[in-house]
Formats: sequence, structure tokens, C-alpha cells
Amino acid sequence: MWPRVQPPGVKMSRFLVLVLGVLSMCWWAAIVGAEYVRYKDPEQPVGARIRDLMGRMTPEEKIAQMAQIDWSVATFDIMRDFSIGSVLSGGGSTPRPEASAQDWIDMINGIQNGSLSSRLGIPMIYGIDAVHGHNNVYNATIFPHNIGLGATRDPDLVKRIGAATAIEARATGIPYVFAPCIAVCRDPRWGRCYESYSEDHKIVEEMTDIIIGLQGEIPAKSRKGVPFVGGKNKVAACAKHFAGDGGTFKGINENNTVIDRHGLLSIHTPAYSDSIIKGVSTVMVSYSSWNGVKMHASHELITGFLKDTLKFKGFVISDWEGIDRITLPPRANYTYSVQAGILAGIDMVMIPYNFSEFINDLTYLVTNNVIPMDRINDAVERILLVKFSMGLFENPLADLTLVDKLGSQAHRNLAREAVRKSLVLLKNGKNETDPLLPLPKKVPKILVAGTHADNLGYQCGGWTIQWQGFSGNSYTRGTTILAAIKAAVDPSTEVIYNENPDGNFVESGKFSYAIVVAGEPPYAESQGDSMNLTMVDPGPSVINNVCEAVKCVVVIISGRPIVIEPYVSSIDALVAAWLPGTEGQGVTDVLYGDYGFTGELPRTWFKTVDQLPMNVGDSPYDPLFPFGFGLKTQAGPSKTLVSRETSASSGGMLSMLIVVASVILSLYLTG
Repeated sequence: MWPRVQPPGVKMSRFLVLVLGVLSMCWWAAIVGAEYVRYKDPEQPVGARIRDLMGRMTPEEKIAQMAQIDWSVATFDIMRDFSIGSVLSGGGSTPRPEASAQDWIDMINGIQNGSLSSRLGIPMIYGIDAVHGHNNVYNATIFPHNIGLGATRDPDLVKRIGAATAIEARATGIPYVFAPCIAVCRDPRWGRCYESYSEDHKIVEEMTDIIIGLQGEIPAKSRKGVPFVGGKNKVAACAKHFAGDGGTFKGINENNTVIDRHGLLSIHTPAYSDSIIKGVSTVMVSYSSWNGVKMHASHELITGFLKDTLKFKGFVISDWEGIDRITLPPRANYTYSVQAGILAGIDMVMIPYNFSEFINDLTYLVTNNVIPMDRINDAVERILLVKFSMGLFENPLADLTLVDKLGSQAHRNLAREAVRKSLVLLKNGKNETDPLLPLPKKVPKILVAGTHADNLGYQCGGWTIQWQGFSGNSYTRGTTILAAIKAAVDPSTEVIYNENPDGNFVESGKFSYAIVVAGEPPYAESQGDSMNLTMVDPGPSVINNVCEAVKCVVVIISGRPIVIEPYVSSIDALVAAWLPGTEGQGVTDVLYGDYGFTGELPRTWFKTVDQLPMNVGDSPYDPLFPFGFGLKTQAGPSKTLVSRETSASSGGMLSMLIVVASVILSLYLTG
């Protein structure tokens, strides 16, 4: 048989079929390949992506995901070679002094590029303390600290503050904040009391609405405990410090909270249940102990209660070197500390520097079956759940689209609103018929005095730019109370500022009235623990010198109630302004009557420190000002104010006018 000879067109057609077949196989291989790297596919369910990624990870990579290190040691090579899970900035830790949003973004993207270059390209999550606004960052809006927000009784306001804080954090490329603190401060001697909204757990529960502002409104059908972050303008939040940090003995930071289980669960943990319902992504463990057991080693509370009972599905993070302090002294047996902390249920460990020791010790404990691999898998699944839920795999790098939101006027206006709503009026006039507030804007001359009147750092308190805060007006942008007063009064009113005037200066000044601004210096954590709770000198002498000579309003800038009982009788008007932040005009908004006073005490104001601890509901309960106290005023024009120097002659003139009027009336009636 002769061979069949096919025409050239047929050969070409078969060639095309062959080529198309090869291309189809390549396309199918690509599809299979895409299916094979399922964790990179945003269309896949989060659970499927987690399982796929977990199946590809080595034990070493899983353990590294549990480490959170400081940015200063997070080099490109370390992030690439170890696949570190998270990086943070501690208090005051910045790329450079007065770093811009661009500086932050450049630093964070550089670190993230290292993570994306690792074998599996798992993005790291960058965290920072943003406890009253984006407080580490130059030019950010600094809101009142939590104690002031508790005085507002306004969860919607707090939600809006959370949203503004989230946008400012994202403006610098940061997707994770260590906030809110939902401690219930039961003793104002505690150096972190201003981080607590109230001594009343019910108010703290209401204020967990800040989580909705930070993360977004959780979807209606979301399962309880599942973390939620609603887009690129939101951040992962962190409820802290679990649990009982506000109830330590004598308010000593990191100390022992002595209370039965019922008391702990009824006072110190209800806000965690609320936070979990609202989709909080992470929970930070407290340095403190409960009845002698370090919280960082408490399997009963971290795993048994938080994870099993409350059904929390996000990840649990340690505090800064928190597992080190499981032993006394810290790091006495670091391997044991790693073992105790991880077995207790901590998923991510804030190391922050010596991460290799942590990784080596945890690897050793897993290899030798001291810590089961199931515990490691649980931790890493939780970490990945948060990362996937917040879209970090799709949008790992920061961008510049929000940089103009940092310290925006809209956010400063919101902070100003928060300040005026947070102020609590404790006294207004020597008697009920002679109120001093609101102050008149148009008078010949006024005196402004006190250590806190022209000091933005004192006004903001701790956790502002630096861990312990700062003194002066040079470290960030804002409006001091003195500047706010000058802006509020009539241009014809002469404003004299003297930080520490003596009595002769005040008496000879012929001032219409005086505003004294005094209180505490900035502090954070243990450095703020105080057994005497006195205001910083020369505050008491300034109050005495000024208020004995002229009508005065005293504005207290403090993170908690302090000793004021000895001075109250000489003061005409007394205002608790807490730590208002950068927007001092919120103070003058109410002093001058543009808005009324509405704030209520979020905690009991004691007479003497010997009464402490003293909280509403205690017996005996004999405060200087009770929980919930706060005089109210209406917005409106201020009344005419007569200074003490002229009140006698004015009274004589009034008497004379009355006599003359009586004589005229008598003559008229007698015809």
C-alpha cells in the first residue's frame, strides 16, 4: 500500500493542534499550580488558606511566626531568613526624631519586603501603642487619655476616636495597635490608672465600642470570637491587659491582685467578653498576678477562660518581655518561662530583642515533647487567622494614600470635642448663688498661672512621643491651654502669664479673675505609682497665692484624682481636666461658655489617701466628690464679673441707688 500523503494544510493543522494542546497543558498546569498555592488565592475561604499554608510550613517557620521583635533588630535578612511573625515599635521607638508619615512607611515597607522575600512570603504584622491617638508619632492627634473619655459617658464619641486613630495609624503604614486598655482601675495609686476608663466595669464595657471604631463594625452573621478588620482604613485592635491589672495591692504596677474568682470575673473580665463579641483581633496578657500566679503563666485564665469559655479565636500576645517576668528575678530560668507562657496559651511573644534565644528554647521544648506540636499549631493558626482576616496577604505594603490624614483638622476637631465633653466641673462659686463659670471673655486683665498652663507635654501625659511623655512645647504640634485662653478672650482683654506668681504680684495686678492650671507631671507604668498622689510643686503654693487674692478657677491636669481637699475652700471654681491631649481649646470651650459642662466623674475622688482603695459601692464611702459627680452648666454668654477689689464699692453704689429709688417712689406716692 502506498503511504498516504497528506496535504501541507493538514500537517499545519495537526501542528497547531499539538501547539494548542501543549498550551492547554501549560494553562492547566498553571491552574493546578494556582490551586496548589491556595493560601495566596483571596477567593478561597480563610480556613482553607490557613490549612494550606500550615501544611507547607516547617516547625521552625511556625515557631518564628510566634515571635514579635522590635523594629531596631528587624533587618531585611532576619525577616527573610527566619520568617518572623511580627514587628513592633515600643513606647518612644521611632525611625528618627520627628519622623514623618513617609519615614514610617519607608521603614515598615523595608521590613515587610524582607518578610515577603522569605520562603513562603508570609507578611509580618507591625504593631504599635496607640493608646490615646497615634501617640508615638510626631504631629499626630493626641486625644484625651481613657480616664477622660470615661468621664464623657459617650461610647459613640469613643467609637469615632477609634476610627480616627485607625486612619492615622494606617497613614504611617501600621495595621495593628495595642489598644484599648480595658483595665478597671480600683486604686488611683496605680501608675496606669489614666489608661482605665473607670472604676466601674459597666462604663469600661460601654467604652469597648472603640474596638468598632478601630476595626470596623463586625458583620451580623460573624461567629462569636472570630477577629474582624474591615478594610485598609482599619487596624487590628488589642484588648489589654488580661486580667485584673487594675486591681493590684495598693495599686502597685505589675503586683498581685488578691480577689476570689467571682470578684475577678465580675469586675475585671466583663469588658473582655464585650470586646470578643465586637470582634477584637488580639488580647494582651497582664504583667500582674492573680492570687500569686503570674497571668503570663495562667493556663486557667488564658486557655480555660479566655479561649475555651469566652470562645476567643484571635491570638493572645504577651506584654513587653512579659514571659521573662514569670520568674523572680526575671529571666532566672528563661527556658521554663517559655514553657510556662506557651503552655498557658500565649500565642505570640513580645521578645523584643533576643529573639534567637526564644526561638531556640521553644524549638528545644517542642523537639523534646515538653510542648506538644498541637499547641504550636493552635498558636500559628490564630496568628494567620488575624493576618488573613485583615487582608494582610493581599495588601502587605503600606502606601501614601492616607498620609494627609495624620493630625488632620477633622481629627483635631474631634479631639477638641472629646476634651470639652471630658471636663468635670467639681465646684462653681463659693455658694450656689454666685457661680464663677462661665468666665467673661471681655474684661480688662486676667492672670493665667501654674505649671501646666503652657506645657503641651504635661497636658498630654505619658505615652506621648516618648514612653514617659515629655515636658515643654517642642516635641509635637498642639494648642496649650494658655494659647487657647488667648484665642478665646476678647482682643481687648490683657492676658498676663506667670507660672509661679507670689501673693504681692497677684494682689497688685488688679486682675478681673485668674485661671490656675496645675496637676501631675507625665509618667507611665511603674514610674507613675504614687502613695501620696500630690500635685507637682509649686502647684499648691500657686493656688494659695492666687486664690486668696482674686477670683480663681483651678484646672487640674492629672491622670487620676489627686489631693485637693486642703485647697478647695479657697478655690472659686474647680475643674478636673484629666490629661486632655493636644487640643487645649476644648478646655476654653467650656470655661468660657461656648459649651456647657457635661462630664461626670469616672472614679471616686477621695479626701485623703488614707481612704484608699475606695470605690463606689464600698462601705464606708465618704469621698470628697462621689463617683458620677459633675456640675452641669448651659452654653451661653457669661455674666458680668466683679473682681474682689471692687465688689465693696459696687455694693455701696447699689445700696445708694436703692435708697434714691425709694425716696423718689415715696415722693411720687405722696403726691
